[in-house]
Amino acid sequence: MSYLTIEVEIDHGHVSPKGTEALPEKASGLLTILSPTPLSQPRPIGLAQGQFAVPSDFNAPLPEDVLQTFECK
Repeated sequence: MSYLTIEVEIDHGHVSPKGTEALPEKASGLLTILSPTPLSQPRPIGLAQGQFAVPSDFNAPLPEDVLQTFECK
């Protein structure tokens, strides 16, 4: 399975590419519409303060058995 991301404009149900890319003649897939409106106000800094702690060995190498789960076989 492959996917293609193209920025488009939708006007009364008609889809047209926003850039120089061409739309495929026929395709099926999912459509995600991103809202152009930003958040009404920025999220405060430190919102999750005190809810978790970074362990002192955070940057330590992973154990061998964990590394093996990421290996391609």
